[in-house]
Amino acid sequence: MTVSMRDGQTGNTPFDTADVRRRLKSIFVGSMGNLVEWYDFYAYTAFALYFAPKFFPHSDPVVQQLEAAVLFAATFLMRPFGGWLFGFLADRYGRRMSLTLSVVCMCFGSLLIAVTPTYETIGFAAPLVLAIARIIEGLSLGGEYGASATYLSEVADPAHRGFYSSFQYVTLIGGQLTAIIVLLLLQNVFLTDEELKSWGWRIPFVIGAGLAIFTAYMRRGMHETEAFEASKSAGKATGSIRTLFAYPRELLLVVGLTAGGTAAFYTFTTYMQTFVKLSVGLSENQTTLVIFGSLVFASLLQPLYGALSDRIGRKPLLIFFGVVGTLATAPLLFTLKEAQTPLQAMFLICAAWVFVAGYTSINAVVKAELFPTNVRAMGVGLPYALTVSIFGGTAPAIALWFKTQGHEHWFYYYLSGIIFLSLIVYTTMRDTKHASAMHRHT
Repeated sequence: MTVSMRDGQTGNTPFDTADVRRRLKSIFVGSMGNLVEWYDFYAYTAFALYFAPKFFPHSDPVVQQLEAAVLFAATFLMRPFGGWLFGFLADRYGRRMSLTLSVVCMCFGSLLIAVTPTYETIGFAAPLVLAIARIIEGLSLGGEYGASATYLSEVADPAHRGFYSSFQYVTLIGGQLTAIIVLLLLQNVFLTDEELKSWGWRIPFVIGAGLAIFTAYMRRGMHETEAFEASKSAGKATGSIRTLFAYPRELLLVVGLTAGGTAAFYTFTTYMQTFVKLSVGLSENQTTLVIFGSLVFASLLQPLYGALSDRIGRKPLLIFFGVVGTLATAPLLFTLKEAQTPLQAMFLICAAWVFVAGYTSINAVVKAELFPTNVRAMGVGLPYALTVSIFGGTAPAIALWFKTQGHEHWFYYYLSGIIFLSLIVYTTMRDTKHASAMHRHT
C-alpha cells in the first residue's frame, strides 16, 4: 500500500518501493523534458558567435552580438503569454498535457532555425524568420517553467520537496551544458572553424528538434499528479485568470523574489559567454571551456542547496543570495574583467554561483508552495514569465548596450541594485517550507 504524507508531518513516514519508484520516474521524465527544452533554447546562445554574422551583417562583432542579444530579449515577450496559456492548460486539463504540448512547440521552433536561409540568401526575411522561431521557443519556455515547477513539486514528498524540485535547475543548466558539449564536439572533433561558421551551426538545432520529439513521446506516459487529480475530483480544477487574481500578494511575491535572481542567472549563464569573449578577451575555445566548467559546478550545487532548504527552510538561502549578491556582484565582475587566464575566469564565475545557487536551487519550489492546486501552474508561470521578460531576458542586451556606450561597469551596479530589491522581499516574506499551500486545492 502506498503511504502519502501531508505537509506538517515529520517526513519519517515510510513509502513502499513501488511509490518511491513511481515518484523518481516521474521526476526523471519531467526533468529530462526540461533539459531538452532548455538545450534547444540555449543552443541559440551557444552558437550565436557563429551564426550572428549570417543573420545580422555588420562589421563590428560587438554590434552583431548586441543585435543577437536584442532578439534574445525580444523572444522573452512571448513568455508571459506562454505562462498564461500553458498554465491554464496545466490547471484545467492536467500537468502532463501541458508539458507535452510545450515540448512539441519547442521542437517546431528549433527545426525552423535549423532550416532558415541566411541574410545573404533571402535578405531581411532571414532575421524575421529567426525571430518567429525564437518567439515560438519563448512561448514554449514560458509554459514549461510553471508546469514543470508545479509537476516536480507535486510529485515529490514534502520532506524532500526542495531537493527534488532543485532538479528543475539541474536540468535547466544541463540543457545549456548539453549545448556546450555539442559545440565543443563540433569545434574540436567534427568540423573546421570555417565549416562551423558556414553551415555547421545548424546541426545543434536539428539535434534539438529530434530530442524534443523523443521527449514528447516520453511525456505521453507521465503519471498525472495526485494533487491535480484530487483537485479535479473535487471540482476545483480551474486555471481561471479571475481565480488567480484572488491571490494578489502571492503574485507580487513571485515578481519580487524572481527579479534579482533571474537577472543574476542570465548574467552568469547567457551573458557570460559573450562577456569572457569580448571583455576578458579569451578565445572561442577557451570561452566554451570556461562556461562549461562553471556550469558543471553550478549544476552540482543545486541539489545540495535544495536538500539544505529541506532542513533549514527556504528563506535563509534566499537571504544568503540577496545579501552576498548585493555586496559581491560588482567587485566580482570588476575582477573577472581583469582575469589573466581561463582558469582564473572560471574560478570567479564559480564563486558567483556559490551565492546565485541560493536562488536558483529553490525558487521553483518556493513559488509552487505559495499557491493552491487549482491555480498553481498559472500562479507560478505567469508572474515569473513577466518578471523574467523584464529583468532576465534583457540582461545581456542591457549589459552590451552599456558596453557600446563605454560604460560597461554600470551594468555591474544595475545588477547589484536589482538583487537588493529582491533582498527586501526575501527578508519580509514567510518561509514557504513552514507555511506551504501545497496541500490546498483552492
